[in-house]
Amino acid sequence: MAEKIIRDPVHDVIAFRLDQPTDALLFQLIGSAEFQRLRRIRQLGMASLAYPGADHSRYSHSLGVMETTRRMLAQLKRAFPISHMDEETCVVAALLHDLGHGPFSHVFERVTGIHHERLSHRVIFDAHSEVHRILIKHDKLLPERVVNVLSGQTKGIFADILSSQLDADRLDYLLRDNLMTGAQYGSYDLNWLIHSLTIDPAGDRLAVTFKGISAVEAYLTARFHMYRNVYFHKVVRAAEGMVKLALQRARRLAAQDRLDWPRAEDGVHKALLGRRLSMREFADLDDVSVLHCFKLWTDASDPVLANLCRGLLYRKLYKTIDLSRCNDIDCVQKIVTVAEDVVRQGGGEPAYDLFYDEIANTPYEKYDPSSADGKGEILVQDVDGRIKGFATISPIVEALNQQLMFRRLHVAANWKDRVMKAVSPLL
Repeated sequence: MAEKIIRDPVHDVIAFRLDQPTDALLFQLIGSAEFQRLRRIRQLGMASLAYPGADHSRYSHSLGVMETTRRMLAQLKRAFPISHMDEETCVVAALLHDLGHGPFSHVFERVTGIHHERLSHRVIFDAHSEVHRILIKHDKLLPERVVNVLSGQTKGIFADILSSQLDADRLDYLLRDNLMTGAQYGSYDLNWLIHSLTIDPAGDRLAVTFKGISAVEAYLTARFHMYRNVYFHKVVRAAEGMVKLALQRARRLAAQDRLDWPRAEDGVHKALLGRRLSMREFADLDDVSVLHCFKLWTDASDPVLANLCRGLLYRKLYKTIDLSRCNDIDCVQKIVTVAEDVVRQGGGEPAYDLFYDEIANTPYEKYDPSSADGKGEILVQDVDGRIKGFATISPIVEALNQQLMFRRLHVAANWKDRVMKAVSPLL
C-alpha cells in the first residue's frame, strides 16, 4: 500500500492512501501550484508582531480543515448513510475552501475588493489552473459540486460541516492559532466533540449528542477568548490598519503612475488597480510579493508610504488609545475629530497618521434554525432523543450571545503625546 504522511502540529498524522482514489486526488490537489501558494499566505496576517510564533500558513490550516472534515464524516458514517460522492465533494471543498485568500489575511481583500470566496470559485473553474485540471480529470462534474458546497448552494449537513457555528474551519483554526501563538486561550477537546457528533434526520442538520455539551461549551469559550486576546489584540489591529493604509496609499500613487514596482505588470500591481489576474499571476500573489513591495517602498519618494512601510518592516507601529469605555458614539466621534484636528494643525495628514478602529464579534449567536443563510443554532440531541437548540441546554449561551467590541484610536507614534493630551479631557 502506497501511503503519504504529513505530520501536523494539531492533528499529528495526516495520511493519504494513494491506492484510494479520493486520497490520491487530495494529494494531487495539495501539490498544485495554486494550493502550494497558500504556504506563503500567513493564517493570521500581522499577528506575529504580537505573538512571534504565529507564522503558520493558510496551507497548514487548509490541511487541518480537510483532516477535521474527514474525521467528522467518519464519525457520522458510523450511524448514517453518506454516499461516496457526497463525502468526496465535502472533503475536497474543505481542502480548497481558502484557495483564493489574498495576502495578509483579509486586509488585502478589503483594499482591492477581491473577495477570496469568489476567487476560490474562479480558480476551481478556470481551465488554466492546475486545480481545475486535476478535478476534471478525476470527475468532470466535481468542480461544480465543490463550488456548490463552498457557495452555500448545497444545504444540509455538508453545508454545516463547511460553514456553520460548529464547522471544520473554526474547529481547526482555534486549536491551530492557540498552539502557534502560545496564547493558551483556545484549547478544547476536539476528539470528544467529534465523537459526540450526530445528525438531525428531520432537518438534515449537524448536531451533537448530550454527552458533547461540555466540549461545545469549551469550544465556544475558547472562541471568545481567542477573539478577545488574539484576533482583536491592539498590536495586531494596529499593524493590520497600517497595512491597509500602505496599500491604499500605494494604489493611489499607482493610479497616478507615481510608484515604483519590483517589475512591471506584477500581480500586486494588477490586483491593487483592480485588473484581472492570470492564473500564473494569481499563484505569485502572496505575502512575500507584498512584503517585497514594502521593502522597495521604504525608499519611496512619497514620505507617507515610506514611513508606513518602514513601520511595518521594523515594527514601529501606531500607538493605541482605547475608547472602548466610551459608550456614547457621539463622544467617540468627537474624540476622533479632535485628534484629526491636532494632527492637521501640526502639519500631518489625518488620513494616514491615525485611524479609528471599531471591531466586534458575537461568540455565539442564537440563529433561527430556518434562517435563509443556513447557519442555524448548534443543535443538541437531548437524553430523550429530541433535538433542541444549544441555547435551551447550556447556561453559558446568554453570556456568549453578547457582542464583544473594541473601540480604539491608533495614532502614529510621533503624534501620540499631543493627541493624548488633547483628547484626555473627553475620555
